[in-house]
Amino acid sequence: MACKEISGQLNAAGVAFAIVISRFNSFFTAQLLKGALDCIERHGGKPEQVTVVWVPGANELPLLAEKLAATGKYQAIVALGAVIRGATAHADLINGQVSRSLAKTAMSHGVPVINAVVSAENLEQAVERSGTKAGNKGWDGALAAIEMASLYKQLG
Repeated sequence: MACKEISGQLNAAGVAFAIVISRFNSFFTAQLLKGALDCIERHGGKPEQVTVVWVPGANELPLLAEKLAATGKYQAIVALGAVIRGATAHADLINGQVSRSLAKTAMSHGVPVINAVVSAENLEQAVERSGTKAGNKGWDGALAAIEMASLYKQLG
């Protein structure tokens, strides 16, 4: 029996993206943004297809992702941030709330909202995930956004 298979295409041409990015830990987030923009461009996207919105910190990412999703102007939203564990449980609280809130926005508005927030135990891990030996989570988030926008388009 043959089954119907639907696969996302990795073509960013014509897709409107919003990138919400945290200014906190900008040493890392600026590298995540470079990775995300590079990914979109290498997959056929143009700079004018991307709206970048800076927010104070990771905790504010879901607030602006929600506002952007509600406009209906974007086929995918990518949230970029860097949360580095300190001596308290604060990082866990931020990461959990951001993740839940971004998922809720995606479900409420029917638009892919990709969580590309680096969650690191220490500075070394943050560096690794922001463009060195462990890759660039901004690139990964943009790639997921491209694929998900394609799938949403195919499924109507």
